[in-house]
This record gives sequence, C-alpha cells and structure tokens, in this order.
Amino acid sequence: MEELQARYEVRHFGPGGDPADLSALAGDCGILVTNGAIGASTALMAAMPALKLITVYGVGLDAIDLEYCRSRGIAVTSTPGVLTESVADLALGLLLSASRRIAEGDRFVRAGCWSDGKLGLGWSLRHRKLGILGYGQIGQEIARLARAFAMDIYYSDRVPRPDLPGTFIADPVELAQTVDALVVACAGGPSTAGLVSRDVMRALGPNGLLVNVARGTVVDESALLQALQAQELGAAALDVFADEPRVPRALLEHPQLVLTPHIASATDQARMAMGRLVLDNIAAHVANHPLPTPVPGV
Repeated sequence: MEELQARYEVRHFGPGGDPADLSALAGDCGILVTNGAIGASTALMAAMPALKLITVYGVGLDAIDLEYCRSRGIAVTSTPGVLTESVADLALGLLLSASRRIAEGDRFVRAGCWSDGKLGLGWSLRHRKLGILGYGQIGQEIARLARAFAMDIYYSDRVPRPDLPGTFIADPVELAQTVDALVVACAGGPSTAGLVSRDVMRALGPNGLLVNVARGTVVDESALLQALQAQELGAAALDVFADEPRVPRALLEHPQLVLTPHIASATDQARMAMGRLVLDNIAAHVANHPLPTPVPGV
C-alpha cells in the first residue's frame, strides 16, 4: 500500500455501495486492486468507465465476471505460483490435524479432560490413498508433499495429466470411493459450486477425511453437516466457507471438524510475493509492457 500511494493516486472504497457513489469516487480510475474474495461486481465495473486493469491479490477469480471483462477489454491479473507452497503446506497441515486429532487434542487438554481418560486413536497418513480434486499448481504441490508420506495419489481434473505422477479419475464420486482422504484444490465459481456433494461424502465413507483449501462454495455445507451427523463421513477440515466470515453455528459446534479462517496463503513469504506481483502488474500496465501474470483468455 505504501508503494501504491507513493506511485499513484489511490482511492479507497468498499466492495458494495451505490453505483452512483462509486462513479463519483472511482469513475475516472483506470486500475482496480482487489482480492479473490471481494472480486469486482459487474455494477462496480460498470461504474468505472475508464477501467482497463483489474489486478487480483490472490488466485481466486470466481467473484469477477470475466466475460464482462472480455467484452470491455479489461485486462485481469492474479498472483499464481507464489502462494502455491503455502496453500499446499496448510492442506497437509489440515490433513494431519484431522487424521491425528491435533486440534481436538488441544481442546481436550485445555478443557482438563486428560485426567478423565485418553483421547482415543487417530490414523496415520502413511501409505494411504490421497485424492486431489483439482490438479493445478496447488494440487500438484499437495501431491508432492503427500508422497513424502508414501501416499498413493489419485486426482480429478478437467483433463488427465499423463505427464504428472498420479492416477486420473474423472468422476469425483469414483475418486472419493477410491481414496482415504480427499483434498479440494479446484477453482471456485458456478461450474464447481456444490461439486463436493453428499454423494461424494458418502463415497469417502465413515472413515474418510475431507479437506477444503479451495473455495467454500465447492463443498455443499448443508450436505457436509448431514453426512457427518449420519456418520457417512469420518471428519473434515475446512479453511474456506460459503459465506465468509460468517460460519454456520452447526459447523462451529461439530466435534469432527477442524476449522481455520481462510489462512492457506497467510504466510509472510507468500503475502509479500503476492503484493510484489500486484505492483509489478500495475507497473507493466502503466508502462504499456506485457503483464507478468495475466489471466489467460481475458
């Protein structure tokens, strides 16, 4: 933010508001800096006739109407690559936390329950089968880390990747039937909304583990609660939610859930690199140079 303010005229406004007010504040702005969660509504973009570049601090694009951007010739950039390792790290941390009951054990000790008996057994990730829903950069890095635990990797994506390690299974339900744990790492948006359905959770089974580090909309939260209550799914660990930061109370109170507040990319290294990419994309746009990380097809 300091660099932005030193180099450019910066105006701050929230993601909502009356388009008329936005026009008065941002009508002559040519660049919009946002993040993946807030995105840019069509009303906001319509209130910015001078808009030529949207630069996203993050990799999520589901909150931006990319077709509208294409129709107006608005370039869009994101910050891929630099947050891949941090997101994959957290995915593995959530796998470990849920399978080894780490978060539950922390609550158990703090509540003074240890003197009444032992917590009970978890299970090891080693030599288990891991499914990854979405085999982009983040999914591939999760697979690389999981192989250190001698896990067998299975994945689902739009197309198979025969050049990469892992076994391709197109159908998410069949993928879930095959594995012990399923990590969601695909893109958000209408095409993946509710993709992890109750059928997927049933297929994972009463000993299965679901982890979501993608977008909250990909997992049907109502179906997740029903599956857990019916003991159709063993446990889940979620870093993202459908209506952040509002999390349904039933999720908060369920003992078989590990919950974190959308912190997958929240490391010093990742956030600094993300900020640098935002600045570099803006500088390239202003200088009429090629953008470092344009969103393909926009």
